[in-house]
Amino acid sequence: MDKRNQIAQRIALELKDGYYVNLGIGIPTLVASYIPPDIEVVLQSENGMLGVGPYPLESEVDPDLINAGKETVTEVPGTAYFSSADSFAMIRGGHVDLTVLGAMEVDELGNLASWMIPGKVVKGMGGSMDLVAGANRVIVAMEHTTREANPKILPRCTLPLTGAGVVDMIVTELAVMEVTAEGLLLTEISADSSVEAVRKLTGATLHVSPNLKTMAI
Repeated sequence: MDKRNQIAQRIALELKDGYYVNLGIGIPTLVASYIPPDIEVVLQSENGMLGVGPYPLESEVDPDLINAGKETVTEVPGTAYFSSADSFAMIRGGHVDLTVLGAMEVDELGNLASWMIPGKVVKGMGGSMDLVAGANRVIVAMEHTTREANPKILPRCTLPLTGAGVVDMIVTELAVMEVTAEGLLLTEISADSSVEAVRKLTGATLHVSPNLKTMAI
């Protein structure tokens, strides 16, 4: 299994029965394929769909069924469709239990930078700013470092913020970290890594949980 799917599989364990969940573009969309079979979770897409299913097989592709990232998806029984205005009313009204978002940077205060790099073309901020303000819990799903092996988890974000102090948990291919009042708490590490290795690739200070576990994937 590649690291993107490992991240998604671990995050799926955070889903609870009855949750309404919004999955962002990129790694977060993969979470839909790993929802535990013994719970019922309703996925909401900000482009106006409540009841998003996993990615379709080739024989199931319907070009009219897409998520916010313009990827084809499936629908589950009872799926509802509505306007973008209604979708954001759900989000801003606090009706989303959990959102999973990608990130360019996260810091030890729970600040999130995910929407632009100054000087580069910006397609738009999307719905992330509404999601981090309206969702009851925010989990960041991202690779631990950039392609150049530079840390993405920093003491302070250097890019324009999507939201300040909004992140509750960070899940990468190497570790699971919770944002606490004291900073980032390392609660799980991958089976083929170590605390020292994770710290070396993390720009922020990490506090190690006394109950540190191996990532459940």
